Amino acid sequence: MLSSYVVVDLEMTGLRAKTDRILEIGAVKVKNNYIVERFHKLVNPKMDIPPKVIELTGITNEMVQKGCDSGQAVEGFLEFSAALPLIGHNLIFDYSFIKQYAINHEIVVEKEGVDTLKLARKFLPELEKKTLDYLCNYFQIQRKQNHRALEDAEATNRLFQYLKGKFELQEPSAFYPKPLQYKAKKQGPASIRQKKYLKELADYHKIELKIDTGSLTKNEASRITDNILGKYGKMPR
Repeated sequence: MLSSYVVVDLEMTGLRAKTDRILEIGAVKVKNNYIVERFHKLVNPKMDIPPKVIELTGITNEMVQKGCDSGQAVEGFLEFSAALPLIGHNLIFDYSFIKQYAINHEIVVEKEGVDTLKLARKFLPELEKKTLDYLCNYFQIQRKQNHRALEDAEATNRLFQYLKGKFELQEPSAFYPKPLQYKAKKQGPASIRQKKYLKELADYHKIELKIDTGSLTKNEASRITDNILGKYGKMPR
């Protein structure tokens, strides 16, 4: 029976690991079914946080100014979790951001885990929704603040403990950690040419780039450039 593991939750600027950034990592380390240690890092994404994300999480641009960089957060989490399996709600979504950072920085990360979303879908088919918010309300799992990484990690642990206690004997294999599969390609930093063109394009259209261009990957630079071209058009030759 799985009794030692790390429960993790991330908050991000968007939904795509290739082009969006980590805002916060929260995790709890469980040994013999008891929380023995907590991990929390607020991350400076070096860009303006989208208004919808601020509304959802309560994390503001002012708050993250004092945050660490993504490397300190991700590498700190990998050291914290070590060889323990991971637990998360829609775990592969959070893991994809960890994995993308690792691939970009040539860090080998291969983890196993159990997804409480999959468990809820399997064992609670009668429930209308399987989101963490819905399940917390249904099982009266209290959180001081929704959509904050550490609070959600602790809530996910309580959800996992409930599901494990009620259904593990019925189907033990559902609670075995399985390899987490996320395929991603390394993303190199934006080229000097990309950054130069992006700056010229923004200056021409009088657009303020609310992101540190020095931190851009090639994919991010291409996406921002395409968005500007689609909205404002090209520069005259």
